[in-house]
Amino acid sequence: MSRIHREGVPRDDLLIALKTRSKVRVARETDTCLLCCAPRVNEAGLCQMCMPLVSDEELKLVERWMTGVGP
Repeated sequence: MSRIHREGVPRDDLLIALKTRSKVRVARETDTCLLCCAPRVNEAGLCQMCMPLVSDEELKLVERWMTGVGP
């Protein structure tokens, strides 16, 4: 099985990725982290290891994904 995206998004582009429904959807469907491509992602498409790396602005978007509101 081939991966839809072989590399995660660049760290500087995470804010944009979290605003893009299709990117988060692909991360969730393939169960690969947006940043590092590790398995077991949350509703925002991020793994437990990458969650502490998010900025305050990114965290607001992550929280919207986690509550089911989306971007």
